[in-house]
Amino acid sequence: MKTEWKIFGVVAGFLLFITFVYAGWTAGTSGGVEWVGTVALALSFLLCAMCGGFFWFVSRRIDLRPEDRPDGEIADGAGEIGFFSPGSYWPFGLALAASIAGLGLVFWQFWLLGLGLVAVTFAACGLLFEYYSGTRRTAEH
Repeated sequence: MKTEWKIFGVVAGFLLFITFVYAGWTAGTSGGVEWVGTVALALSFLLCAMCGGFFWFVSRRIDLRPEDRPDGEIADGAGEIGFFSPGSYWPFGLALAASIAGLGLVFWQFWLLGLGLVAVTFAACGLLFEYYSGTRRTAEH
């Protein structure tokens, strides 16, 4: 996590610098600050700073990983990484539900938007709890 927060910190610092450069440049050339680009750069800075802050916070609480140590070897990272789903239909259902909600928003049909949002909620719950209930329940839970 040490590497990640440093990368996000550098990108956030660059974006903050560019935000002020852009605001100054547009103020000098067009007579006023171009707010859309300035706000977009400022929000990009905040997003990178938030991610970097999260990684910094987590990196203080966990032991160094092999990729964070200068003497770390590739073999040090070998072993079980985690659980990965072998296959699921829930992502398709979630995408379909999000598409329905998006169509409701595009055509300004509140009933379709509401139906899509309810479907998104059910599909997200199905994806989240897939391995906690039913026939695919794992032994650890």
